[in-house]
Amino acid sequence: MQSTTTATAAPAVSLISSDRVEGTEVYGPGGEHIGEIHNLVIDKVSGRVVYAMMSFGGFLGLGKRYYPVPWGALSYDVTQGGYRTNLTEAQVKAAPEYTTDGAIDRFDDDWHRKVHKHYGTPPTFWDGV
Repeated sequence: MQSTTTATAAPAVSLISSDRVEGTEVYGPGGEHIGEIHNLVIDKVSGRVVYAMMSFGGFLGLGKRYYPVPWGALSYDVTQGGYRTNLTEAQVKAAPEYTTDGAIDRFDDDWHRKVHKHYGTPPTFWDGV
């Protein structure tokens, strides 16, 4: 059986392990590389992926910065081997930052409100927002 897919069509097998998504490149509206997926944020009640955390910069794991992108803003491009988005790198970097130092609780209600306000998306996945 031969698979015929367009650039953004689902591949023959559409399931993927989260560890295979981590590190996948993300390309902006003009096809330019804008970052990579660091990890996924999943709503533990519904099981839905809510955000892809994108990583930027750093050297040898130091100084990287992480920003959320709504999962629905990404689509997989089989020809590119990565995700495409209509967001620019500047738009992503202007989102509320994810910190790993414990300075903020990145999963509190206020943080979610800021993320969804930034992207203009409805926070319908979680009753707490």
